[in-house]
Amino acid sequence: MPWPIMRASSLRLAAVLVLGGLGLSACATREYVDQRITEVNQRIDAVDAKATDAGRRADAAAAAAQQAASAAQQAESDAQSASQRVDQLTARVTALEQRPVPRRPRN
Repeated sequence: MPWPIMRASSLRLAAVLVLGGLGLSACATREYVDQRITEVNQRIDAVDAKATDAGRRADAAAAAAQQAASAAQQAESDAQSASQRVDQLTARVTALEQRPVPRRPRN
């Protein structure tokens, strides 16, 4: 066999071996993939737990805010009632203050 053909054949064989070796070394084993999937699932579970807890706390905060709003509305209603009562009493007090005080004669 002539030398250039032998050299080309050797280069092809070397290239095939190198590419084959690189191709095989890049393959992930089933165990490796399963391990990575387990790690990702653990992270997802942790994030899900945090999100669930945050949602629970947000619901509790919303309920507390609703109760506070209800209490504020009741307080506003009570304050308006008290203000109306004060206005009524103010008119009565003013009328009483303007009445002349009867004088009693000294004995």
